Amino acid sequence: MTEKKPTRSELKRQAIIDAAKQAFQELGVQGTSMDELAARAQVSKRTVYNHFSSKEALVMYLIGELWQQATQPSGCDYNPDSDMQSQLRTLLEQEIKTICNPQYIELNRMAFDYFFHQPEALQKEMEKYKAHETGVQRWIKSAVADGRLKSLDIEVASGQIHNLIKGGCYWPQLLQLSGPPSSAEQEALAERTAAMFLSYYQA
Repeated sequence: MTEKKPTRSELKRQAIIDAAKQAFQELGVQGTSMDELAARAQVSKRTVYNHFSSKEALVMYLIGELWQQATQPSGCDYNPDSDMQSQLRTLLEQEIKTICNPQYIELNRMAFDYFFHQPEALQKEMEKYKAHETGVQRWIKSAVADGRLKSLDIEVASGQIHNLIKGGCYWPQLLQLSGPPSSAEQEALAERTAAMFLSYYQA
């Protein structure tokens, strides 16, 4: 079976996305105009707006893409024969690595600034993310079904994990209280978070 070739419209959309990633990394989100994106993607400004109604819409798309990378890591499915803490630590390390990506932080900072005065729009965007089951939630669900975790509310339990992670590496960066943590600090955060979670919930 031959692979379906992308349409011209799909190619242009991907060119805009690739241009945005490059421009945001080089110039920052605030320093990148839609004209700049059109020039880099080699499309008209009108084409950019046809695919993304605003720079904020493009930012939210890229955040969603990075969020998928962070919360849907590959190769981290629950293993009934493997050590619980090492499994959860590895899963969290991948998520923390994405969260600590400078581009992810800058995109979130711009989105936060944009949605600060539009709480209803922010709530709508957050509901989109909540509709997708994360890798952590799947892992917890499997561990509960296997009898290795106590009966629990999966949304609450996964929220507790993410509160620990974000308190340690996301919010300090977003608010510019500190720079990105080193690899060793990221690993230590994953280790502590996994240990604290399992100390309460492990059956």
